[in-house]
Amino acid sequence: MLELRYYQSECVFSIFDYFRSGKTGNPVCALPTGTGKSLCIADFIKTTMLNWPNQKIMMLTHVKELIEQNGKALLKQWNEAPLGIHSAGLDDRNTHLPIIFGGIQSVSKTIKKAEINPFGHRDIIIIDEAHLLSPKEDTMYQYTINELLKVNPNLKVVGFTATPYRLKQGMIVDEGLFTDVCYDITGVDAFNRLIVEGFISPLIPKKTGIEIDISNLSLQAGDFNGKELLEASDKDEITYAAVKEMIEYGYNRKKWLVFTAGIKHSEHVAAMLQSFGINAVAIHSKLSKETNDEIIRAYKNDEIHALVNNNKLTTGFDCPQIDMIGMLRATMSPGLWVQMLGRGTRPADGKDNCLVLDFAGNTKRLGPINDPVKPKKPGKGGPGDAPIRICPECGVYNHASARWCINCGAEFKFESKLFKKASLAELIKSDNAPIVEYFNVHKVIYNLHIKEGSPPSIKVSYFCGLQMFNKWVCLEHNGLTGKHARDWWRQHHYEEPPITTYEALKRVNELRVPNNIRVHINKKYPEVLGYEY
Repeated sequence: MLELRYYQSECVFSIFDYFRSGKTGNPVCALPTGTGKSLCIADFIKTTMLNWPNQKIMMLTHVKELIEQNGKALLKQWNEAPLGIHSAGLDDRNTHLPIIFGGIQSVSKTIKKAEINPFGHRDIIIIDEAHLLSPKEDTMYQYTINELLKVNPNLKVVGFTATPYRLKQGMIVDEGLFTDVCYDITGVDAFNRLIVEGFISPLIPKKTGIEIDISNLSLQAGDFNGKELLEASDKDEITYAAVKEMIEYGYNRKKWLVFTAGIKHSEHVAAMLQSFGINAVAIHSKLSKETNDEIIRAYKNDEIHALVNNNKLTTGFDCPQIDMIGMLRATMSPGLWVQMLGRGTRPADGKDNCLVLDFAGNTKRLGPINDPVKPKKPGKGGPGDAPIRICPECGVYNHASARWCINCGAEFKFESKLFKKASLAELIKSDNAPIVEYFNVHKVIYNLHIKEGSPPSIKVSYFCGLQMFNKWVCLEHNGLTGKHARDWWRQHHYEEPPITTYEALKRVNELRVPNNIRVHINKKYPEVLGYEY
C-alpha cells in the first residue's frame, strides 16, 4: 500500500467534507497531470467502502489505459477490493460487483442492449477526465448517468480532472452536471509548490525558429478547422525545419513525444525524423489496437526514441521519462493544450525537466500550464493579450514580470525588449514561484490565539536565529483547516489530537520540537511547509 502525499489526502478529505457539509451537488477535484489522481480515486473508494460497506460505486472514463491504471492503483491500496472491470478494450464485462471500473463506450452500449439496467443500483459515479463530459443531453455520459438515476435518484457524481473547463462552456461547474470544485491545486501557487517539492517536473519552453501560420484558419466547434489546420501544418518546409530544431535542441534528451495535426502529418514527421537517423515511429487511429499497443510498449522500453502521434496520447498516457515535446499541433483549446503539456510533467529518475518546442504558437495564444487562458461561455467575450519576455542568453520564453530566466538563470534588465501583442509565452508562470529555504529551530513557543467570530486556535512561533515564523493550528475548525491542524498534531505527537484548543495547550510540552523547518519565504506571510526532526 502506498502512503498518500499530503495533497492526495487533502483531496480525498475534501470530497467527504463536501458531502458532510450538507451540499447536494456533484463536486470536481482538479489536480495537475502526473500528481496521482488514480491514488486519490483508490483511497476515496477504499475509505467509502470500509465505512459504508453497502455502497455501490462505478468509475467511468474514456480509455482502457485509465481503467487499467486506476484498477491497479485500487488493488495496490486495497488488494481485497471487490473490483470488476467492464471494458471491451480489456476484454472483461463484469456488471454485478460492488465496484465497477468501466469504459463509457462499453457501459453505455451494455445498458442500451439490455431490457433491465444490468449494473443495478449505484450510489456513486466517479468520472476520471471529467472535462470530457459535455452538458449536452445526447452524449454517452449523459445517457448512462440518466439511466442510473432512474434506478437511484440520489446518485452522486464525483469528477477528477487536470482541466476543469471546456471550449464553448467555460468552467465545467458553470453549466451541466457538475456544480462545485471542492479541491483545486492546478493554480499558480499550488502548481509551483508541487514543482519545488519534486512532485511535478518543470517545463522549459524554447523559442522556435519556425512557427506554423494559423492566421487565416477558420474555427469549427471552437477549435481550428481540422482540414485547414492539416493543410497549414503538413508542409515539407515546416516539417524539415522543425525536425532540424528538434535534433539540435534535443540531442541530449532521452524520450521525445511529438504532437501533429493529422494522420498523414504524423507519418510525414516520423519519416523526416527517420531520414535524419532518429528512431521515430508514428501512432494513430488507423493502426490496429495491437500495433499501437506494441509501439507504445517499445517506446516505454527505450526501443523507440521519438513517438509521433495524432490524437492518441493527449490523456491516459503515462510515461514519466518524456523529457522533450515537439508541438506541431495548433489548438484553440486550453484543455487540450494543458493535457498535451501534461505528458511531460511527470518526474522521473535522471530527468531534470521537459523541453517544449512549440512550433504551433500555442504558448503565446493559450498561456502557461498553471495559468492558461480559460475558455468563456459563448457571448461572454475573450481574454486580452499580455506581454512576454524572451531571454537574450538562451531564447526561452519567460513571463514579462520575471527577473531571472527560468531556464538559464540569466538576470533580466529592465530595458529588455518586451513583445507587445503576444499572450502569455511561458509554460510555467513563474512570477509567483516559491522560494523555499531551511532554517534551524532554536525554540518554539505556543500561545492561545483568539479571533472574533472564529473558534480559538494555537499560534505556534518557531524561532530561528533572528527570524520567527508562525503557524496557526486550528483544531476546532471545520473542513481542511481542521484536518491540517489534526495532521500537524499527529506529526508532532504520537497520540490522537485533543478535541479542544484548551486541552491541546495543556499538552504542548509533550510535542516534539523539530530541528529544522522548511519555509516558503517569498509570500506576504511566510508559510511553514515541513519539519525535520
